Amino acid sequence: MGTADFACPSLASLVDAAGIEVVAAVTQPDRPRGRQLTLQPPSVKIEAEFCRLPIHQPERLRSEVSFLEQLAPDLIVVAAYGQILPQSILDLPSHGCLNVHGSLLPAYRGAAPIQRALLDNQTETGVTIMQMDAGLDTGAMVSKVATPIEPSDNAQTLHDRLAKLGAQLLLETIPRYVAGEMISEPQDESRATHAAKITRDMGRIDWSQTATQLWNRARAFTPWPGVFTRLDGKLLKLLEVEPVETTGIEPGCVIQTEVNAIVVGCGDGALRIIRLQKEGSKRLSAAEFLAGTPLPVGTQLG
Repeated sequence: MGTADFACPSLASLVDAAGIEVVAAVTQPDRPRGRQLTLQPPSVKIEAEFCRLPIHQPERLRSEVSFLEQLAPDLIVVAAYGQILPQSILDLPSHGCLNVHGSLLPAYRGAAPIQRALLDNQTETGVTIMQMDAGLDTGAMVSKVATPIEPSDNAQTLHDRLAKLGAQLLLETIPRYVAGEMISEPQDESRATHAAKITRDMGRIDWSQTATQLWNRARAFTPWPGVFTRLDGKLLKLLEVEPVETTGIEPGCVIQTEVNAIVVGCGDGALRIIRLQKEGSKRLSAAEFLAGTPLPVGTQLG
């Protein structure tokens, strides 16, 4: 059971694994996307079609469980599905339900563990396989794998690495779990944190924040929703940035235009903008942007 890209490596690995029979894929219904609001299938549906699996797309899983009862699975694996499973489904498989979660639980329960770890300037994260219960990512932990968060990482690169690590960990876990060889560990509630959903307006830059905080926002919000500010009332997306140490600079003020960057003051330090995109224009390097849109020192962004 899954919907987003994160689940696809796990599904593909299970299909290819010896001794495991994937009887069906359950995913969210097709949704309208883009300017034309054209119906688009979720990533897991595309992967399941490639694997020639039966596909079920219930609108509300809670009220549409008969197909699962007919499938009678021994184990349900869930990754980035997007709905909380009711107790009736959790109790259905003889071996219960396992979830592939993109954090080292109990840290970052919820919808956006990857982005939240980057926002918090964490240096390590990972994947947890847990036994699902009726709560939000509160079940007992079966296995974990950790990975460092590199300065070069953003939400996309970290997502892709964690998705692959989760698929590998899942294949290592299932045989031992089904055989009763895995000892699950309850989560320490005192250490639990919540990774709330990311919204588009969170990408708006507040220049009073520190350069490190804004750099982390740019990393966390790549590819979506991105980070953006305004220049002369028009939206300006910042596609690649890095923090710079400096003091006594007015937040949001252009303090320097280099050959390959635009430097803007923050609440502490400054942000060097390397690639950006003006509203209605294409993505440009700082040098290309400055060739068409001069930014005198003292220009205010915001």
